[in-house]
Amino acid sequence: MKSALLKFNAWFHLWIGIVTGLIVFIVSITGCILVFESDIRDWLYPERMAEAPAPGAQQLPPSILIPAAEAVMPGYHVHGIQYHIPGKAAEITFHSDSVVYVNPYTGKVNGIREKIDFFSYMETGHVTLWLPKKVGTKIVLYGTLIFFFLLLTGLVLWWPKKWNRHNIKNAFNIKWKAKFKRVNYDLHNVLGFYTLPVTIIMAFTGIYMGLGWVQKPFYWLTSGGKSMPAYYEAPSDTAAANPLPILKVADEVWRRSVNELSHPKSAAVLIGIPDDEDEKTAAIYCYTNMEGAFYTGHYFDQYTGEKLQASGVDAVPFQDAHFGDQFRRMNYSLHTGLILGLPTKIIYFIGSLIAASLPITGFYIWWGKKKKQKKKPAKRPQQAAA
Repeated sequence: MKSALLKFNAWFHLWIGIVTGLIVFIVSITGCILVFESDIRDWLYPERMAEAPAPGAQQLPPSILIPAAEAVMPGYHVHGIQYHIPGKAAEITFHSDSVVYVNPYTGKVNGIREKIDFFSYMETGHVTLWLPKKVGTKIVLYGTLIFFFLLLTGLVLWWPKKWNRHNIKNAFNIKWKAKFKRVNYDLHNVLGFYTLPVTIIMAFTGIYMGLGWVQKPFYWLTSGGKSMPAYYEAPSDTAAANPLPILKVADEVWRRSVNELSHPKSAAVLIGIPDDEDEKTAAIYCYTNMEGAFYTGHYFDQYTGEKLQASGVDAVPFQDAHFGDQFRRMNYSLHTGLILGLPTKIIYFIGSLIAASLPITGFYIWWGKKKKQKKKPAKRPQQAAA
């Protein structure tokens, strides 16, 4: 029985790995590129940066920054404004393909940048393989699910039959001085083992993000038997007696978010502005602590500024939420390497790069065995004894 399971494990790892190899390569290499997306964009696009003009300078409210952005985007309605950590420009989005960067200390427009660039192209490949969204997303999700099981079967193949000194050395070390065939085998076997914790996290958080039949039972398990709460936000009161200008309400939401709602207090805030025509009952939403994994969502009446009732995994302050909600909110940061900043970004970059190499080194191992079998001479029939 054990032998049969080991044979099936080897078969699954080989043939399913070959079938899904291209998917794993594309998803891994694009993920590797996207790890430092924000950092590279900050370096390439100076308009994304904005140093304070003087020590202790205060950031300006939305009612000053948004009109400055609207002046260079005539005819477009603002969609949202995001304040980043000190040293970065405020990012104002519209119902368009452009983003306007405004200095949050002076109100001066730094520049306009198209949303579609090299990194957005890489993100499309990472999520859909550049195929139609409905088809490509499914292929990526189920390809990632298969990759998750390939990692587990790979661990079984890596596991030494005997934990003696010789086997341990082979399992944990790459023989760089050996022939290329052996070095390639070690690159697949040894590096695959060392990066297993990272690749397991990346694969699982990817399928958790997109497959409801994975997300729901895991949420149930991590929340102590609770069902995932439905998102709900109370509507704004369209019959308010003395409605306030929407930018005045946005200013109050921003001040509250910085001084009261954030935990710990953080300047990284995202505020969504409803469209006057199409979203008359919608709330002004506000996400605090947007630079980390511990964000919280808040909702306010767009006419009165009153805080509205809401439900969902992000409606409760992170520190007060149970582990199921906390994990759901950390999932994106766990998937991308943002969870602990630069150290985890470096680890994820290396892990993604090695994950992209696994289909290549694995294919070469299979190809070498196939060629060896072809070259192996057929056994000569034994002559009968005289």
